[in-house]
Amino acid sequence: QVQVVESGGGLVQAGGSLSLSCAASGSFFSIGEMAWYCQAPGKRRELVASITSGGNTNYADSVKGRFTISRDIAKNTVSLQMNSLKPEDTAVYYCYAQLEMAPKKFYQYWGQGTQVTVSS
Repeated sequence: QVQVVESGGGLVQAGGSLSLSCAASGSFFSIGEMAWYCQAPGKRRELVASITSGGNTNYADSVKGRFTISRDIAKNTVSLQMNSLKPEDTAVYYCYAQLEMAPKKFYQYWGQGTQVTVSS
């Protein structure tokens, strides 16, 4: 049974910081790209930040300079450090992972989501 499970999130005042973590567990060969997405009420899910197995990162323009994505290959985890939070960062944040379930065959897995609320 493969699982992708987030932790962290919560309520914070504008200007504050939060850290999200995500761990993939179960039986798989390796993990390709990992990422964080967010979805605000009434909006579609959108990319916040991604990181490849080689450590290359990509950020949404709205979070550049404020958020940092990192991963621990050995622990199958990805983290998102969120600083200088704004009310518009309020959303449910989802962890995404590409898991190699068979040699060179990667499948997409999502976490259940964790709420981040930034008060003004």
